[in-house]
Amino acid sequence: MLVNGKAGNLISIRDRGLLYGDGVFRTLRGEQGRPLHWPLHYQKIQHDCNALGIACPDYARLSAELAGLLADHPDGVFKLIVTRGQAKRGYAPSPQTIPLHIWDVAPVPEYPASWALQGVTLALCELRLAWQPRLAGIKHLNRLENVLAAAEIVGLGDSVAEGLLLDADDNVIEGTRSNVFLISGGRLITPDLARCGVAGVQRDRVMAYAGEIGMAVEVRDVKLDELRGADEVFLSSSVFGLWSVSRFEQQQWTGLDYVLRIRAGLAGEVNA
Repeated sequence: MLVNGKAGNLISIRDRGLLYGDGVFRTLRGEQGRPLHWPLHYQKIQHDCNALGIACPDYARLSAELAGLLADHPDGVFKLIVTRGQAKRGYAPSPQTIPLHIWDVAPVPEYPASWALQGVTLALCELRLAWQPRLAGIKHLNRLENVLAAAEIVGLGDSVAEGLLLDADDNVIEGTRSNVFLISGGRLITPDLARCGVAGVQRDRVMAYAGEIGMAVEVRDVKLDELRGADEVFLSSSVFGLWSVSRFEQQQWTGLDYVLRIRAGLAGEVNA
């Protein structure tokens, strides 16, 4: 772990990321010493920092720190956290606050091989995501909604891989740790994240690749009935890649044509 570029795992109890969730983060994979799609992840965290008015650390500095970590951990999951930094008590941010950034490294999770090959079971969470357009799409540090939703899924046992989150109007938004896609009539459909949810790097890559191969791409509100009636449903994440959904409630899917094609296409891109 690095804190502002130095080995360590301690931060001040006055850090606003700890006190208020005042910060952002992104997670990427390292494979054989390569940071997968690091420039795209930096663009996301830079966007998120700008949205919150936090000065984003320099790309060159972060890249050098990441390269050093990859030398010791060539395969792993790398989490970059940027907080507004240490400040006096009170919600109002001070322009004098100096941002803090943290790198954390963890082993790549071991998932059942069947999840990638045959698909996963998706379960509906009771929790509903609140609307906050100013934070929509941003991966900010306040993830209590995801924490509570993920706890629901843990209670369902190991057979359920992911939970599906809706908003207060029962629109499909995302998984607890993934973005959601539908294939219907050859079209790629993904929920609109203008009111809530996190816009992941892998989500952007899926949409871009689908456009390159001539698929119509729709970003809009999606209801549960449309998801249930889709030809294919799949999930995306920078950690696990793409998982086809094989079961949701009473609905089952066996087709993997599009998800396998998209997965193969993304794997063939240069991981720079």
